Amino acid sequence: MIRICLGVLALSALSIGLPASFAPETFYTDYPFYTALVKLLPPYNEHLITDVGGLYLGFSLMLIWATIKPTRQLVVPLCWGWIIAQALHFAFHIGHLTGFTTSQAVGQTIGLGLYVLIALIPIVMLRRG
Repeated sequence: MIRICLGVLALSALSIGLPASFAPETFYTDYPFYTALVKLLPPYNEHLITDVGGLYLGFSLMLIWATIKPTRQLVVPLCWGWIIAQALHFAFHIGHLTGFTTSQAVGQTIGLGLYVLIALIPIVMLRRG
């Protein structure tokens, strides 16, 4: 279960990091998956988007590493770092839903909340183990 959670987080980080780093304007206009939610929070800023993409690629590397070799010393601080980043991301988006349809707002809120919950699972499992 720990590896599954880490793998899911790694894939989600890659799905953000790759387009944000290498196609920032497309990331802005189409992400996630052609729903254009990022575009609802203007203005476009290539520098900021590529910086965020790089951070997500860094998380991707660490999450892939932890998926392959899930030691407590790696997984726990990595998951806490992810939780901090995603909790702040979640909090921002909860306060900035203007322009979103109800289904977009609900979907985004659930998705961002899941990022936090999925990262808690390995921490809890490693505390018990």
